[in-house]
Amino acid sequence: MGATTGIGALSLIHCFSKSHTLSFASFRTLPRFTCSFSSSINFNISFAPPKPKPKPKSEPNPDLDLQPDVSSEPDGPLLIPWIVRGEDGNLKLQSEPPPSLLKVIATAQTGTRKDSNQTKTTAATSKPQKIRSTAPPQHSKAARRFYNQNIKEPSGARLSKVLAASGVASRRSCEELIFEGKVTVNGSVCNTPQTRVDPAKDVIYVNGNRLSKRQPQKVYLALNKPKGYICSSGEKESKSVISLFDDFLNTWGKKHPGVPTPRLFTVGRLDVATTGLIIVTNDGDFAQKLSHPSFNLSKEYIATVDGSIYKRHLIAISEGTTIEGVHCVPDAVELLPRQADMQRARIRIVVHEGRKHEVRELVKSAGLEIHSLKRVRIGGFRLPPDLGLGKYIELNTTNLNALGWKS
Repeated sequence: MGATTGIGALSLIHCFSKSHTLSFASFRTLPRFTCSFSSSINFNISFAPPKPKPKPKSEPNPDLDLQPDVSSEPDGPLLIPWIVRGEDGNLKLQSEPPPSLLKVIATAQTGTRKDSNQTKTTAATSKPQKIRSTAPPQHSKAARRFYNQNIKEPSGARLSKVLAASGVASRRSCEELIFEGKVTVNGSVCNTPQTRVDPAKDVIYVNGNRLSKRQPQKVYLALNKPKGYICSSGEKESKSVISLFDDFLNTWGKKHPGVPTPRLFTVGRLDVATTGLIIVTNDGDFAQKLSHPSFNLSKEYIATVDGSIYKRHLIAISEGTTIEGVHCVPDAVELLPRQADMQRARIRIVVHEGRKHEVRELVKSAGLEIHSLKRVRIGGFRLPPDLGLGKYIELNTTNLNALGWKS
């Protein structure tokens, strides 16, 4: 029996549990019965006398018409008792049905069940109903202010990152400019590189020059680095790999009017004597992810070695060596077949940590001397064989996916 479920004394009397007994006399002769429970709870319930059956009509009698009809209505209203269980768990008697029952009756669905075939026919022939769009809930000004100050994440990007992306300088150099007080945001000097700014909304000046509202698009380039160039973007470096992109940067203004020239830098490094594949971009997040050791991006090198190579040399390289206190082991070591136009032997070495001079140290630990070293693959992207030294290509979405980058 539910907490507030009502039970009609007559129609639902059989729903009592076996622990409850109900004894009463005939309803026709006795208008009162006693309900007793095993929990020593007694109810005295009174019923109104039954409504008498209508008498057959007879001829009117003048003597009887003068007397009032007192037997047509009962003495009082009809009482229907409801036995419910209260919040304290005890049974109680009340004259009105419980509110929960009235609510269920009021919300009950009524009507005849429609045929499914008829419903499908009606849906096919009827016109589609337009769904009314409801307006978003309106919040007070105080609620919006509290949300913006305490819950909503700040929009925009860090000031140092915005300056570096706009081509002002490297991120570290931009932080130095901010600390020196050479950067203003909306007319005030800003000394915090972590300040969130939006170039499209905020007015930013660097050394008295207004920063453009438009940011340069992300650029991804693959370069076949020649020997003798260093992987540095400093302006004082005469033979930097960035100088190989002068034609690309000089024509940027014609292809993208109104957009500042991007500041290019390399993803990782190759020493001055190593040639081959290197990625150049202006996307700091892309460069950080690809160059971080936790990304486990494999890199393949071809080492041309002086002298003869024996099996013991390959075993020594595969066992690894210690570099800067860390034992580095290559992923793969393979002796490539000799080519007709080359007298020196070549070894294919695959590493993933990318520590400084790792491949050179591996070959040196085996007692061999490298004549030349070339990187031919990063991740799933391989250096195109027809790409000449000092030449570059722009990477498309397929190439970036091969590198493991999903923008």
